[in-house]
Amino acid sequence: MSPVLFALLAGVFSLLCLYLYLKHNYWKRNGIPTAKKCVPLVGHLLPIIMKRMNFSEFLRLAYEEQKDHSMFGIYKGTRPVLIVRDPNLVKMVLQSNFSHFHKNGRKIIAEVDPLLAKHPLFTHGETWLKNRNHLTRAFSNVRLKILFVAVSEVCKKFEEFLNERLKTSNKYEVDLKSLFTRFTGEVVAKGGLGIEGYCFKEEVGANAFHKLVGNTFAESLGTIITFHYPDINRLLKIRFLAKSIDRYFRNVVSENLKIRRNDSTPRNDFLQLMIDLEKTGDVIDEENVTAHAVSLYLEGLETTSITMNYICHDLAANPEIQEKLRKEVKSTIEKHGSLTYEALKNMTYMNQVINESQRLHSAVGFLPKICSEEFELQGSDGLTYRIKPGMEVNVSIFGLHTDPKYWVNPDVFDPERFNDERKQTIEKMTFLPFNVGPRMCVGMRMALLQTKACVATLLSNYKLELSPRTQLPLKLSPHYFMSEPVGGNWVYISKL
Repeated sequence: MSPVLFALLAGVFSLLCLYLYLKHNYWKRNGIPTAKKCVPLVGHLLPIIMKRMNFSEFLRLAYEEQKDHSMFGIYKGTRPVLIVRDPNLVKMVLQSNFSHFHKNGRKIIAEVDPLLAKHPLFTHGETWLKNRNHLTRAFSNVRLKILFVAVSEVCKKFEEFLNERLKTSNKYEVDLKSLFTRFTGEVVAKGGLGIEGYCFKEEVGANAFHKLVGNTFAESLGTIITFHYPDINRLLKIRFLAKSIDRYFRNVVSENLKIRRNDSTPRNDFLQLMIDLEKTGDVIDEENVTAHAVSLYLEGLETTSITMNYICHDLAANPEIQEKLRKEVKSTIEKHGSLTYEALKNMTYMNQVINESQRLHSAVGFLPKICSEEFELQGSDGLTYRIKPGMEVNVSIFGLHTDPKYWVNPDVFDPERFNDERKQTIEKMTFLPFNVGPRMCVGMRMALLQTKACVATLLSNYKLELSPRTQLPLKLSPHYFMSEPVGGNWVYISKL
C-alpha cells in the first residue's frame, strides 16, 4: 500500500472515529445518563439486530438499569432517543402536553404502504383526527351492541371447534396464541367485513382468514429498519404490510361496498357501520374504508389474540383464580339468561383479571413519540433536558408495569390489585395497556368486548391446565416485536 493511500485511509478512519465519538457523546454533553453497551454505528440496537431480544425487552432492561434517574438516553444508530421513566414526565409526553408530542414514533413510507398511511397509528394532525373520529363513532356503545351479535356467533363456532376436538380425547392440548388467533380472525372477518373467515375449518388450510397475518409482526431486519432507522428506510422504502394483504383487503372491501350500496339488507358488522356513516353525510371514500378495515385486522386480530393468550395462561397457572372467575361468569350468565352484552359489562372480577394480565404481559412493550415543538422536561430528580423538534422520546410500558416502586411483588399475578379499593392507590401513568390521553387506543372497547366474550365462553364450559410444553418462566421471543413467549403458551383444555 502506498504511503499516500495509507495516509488517506488513516485520515478517513480518524474522521469517522471523531464523528462517532461526537454522535455517541450527545447525551453526556447534555447531562443526561446513557444506557450501557452502546456500539459504534448501530448504537444500542445490536441485541435486537442479533436477535438476542426484542426492543421492548431491551427497553425494560435499560429502564431497570437506570432506576435512579427520571430519564436517560439511548442511541438508535447515531440518532439519540430519550427514554422517560418518571410518571410525571410520562404524563407530560402522553397527555398534558400532547400538542408537543402528538406524532407517533413509528413511521412508514406513504407511497409504499398507502393503506397504513391512513392508520391512526401512523398519522397526525387533521388526517389523524378525522380517521380517529370515524373509528370512535364506529365503536360507540350503540355500535358495540350491534357488533356483539357477530361476536356471539363466533363464540358459538369457538365452542363447536373445541367440542369437536374433545370428541376423541378428554383433553385438547393447544398453543393458546394459535387458538385465539382463530377466534380473533373470525371476529375480524365476520364482525369487520361480514364474510366467513373459515378460521375454525381445518380443511381450508392456508385460505383461512387468520392465516393472512403471516410474518407481518416478525422482528425482521425490514421491521427493525422501518421502525428504528427511518432515515435509512427513506432510501430503501421497505414496506410493512405485505402486498398480498393489501390486495386482499382492497378486493374484499371493493366487492362488498358494491353489493351493499345496492342492497338495503342491514348487517351487523364494521363495514356496515362505515356505510351508515356515509349516509349521515360524512364522506368516507373506498380507500379510507379499506384502511380502516386493515387497522381492524392488524389490531383486532393480533393484539387481542396476544392479550387472550396471556390471560388464559395466567388462569391456567392459577387454578384458584380461574375457579373464582368461573363462578362469576356462570352466576352472571345465569342472572341474565345468556351471555349478553350487559352480562359482560357486569363481570367485575373479569375486568380485574384482564387488567392484571395486561400489567404482567402487555401486548406492546413501549410507546414511541416524536417531539414536534421544543419543550423542557424536568424530572423529579432534578434532571432537565430541552427536547428539540424531531427527537424521538419513548415510554417503557414493560418497565412501568413491573417497577417495584409502584407495584408490591410485581412478578406475582394478583387481580386484587385492581379491586375497587386498591385500584385507587395505583399511581397514575404506571398502567398503560392501551396508552392514555388523546392517542389512547380507539379500539380498546371492541378489544375488551371480544376478549371478555371469549374468556367467558371458555370458562363456562371448559377447564384450563398448563401443559409441560410451556417453557417456564415465560421468556419473550426475540423474533417478534410484540409479546410472544419462546416455545408458545401450551395448555390442556377439558370439559367441566
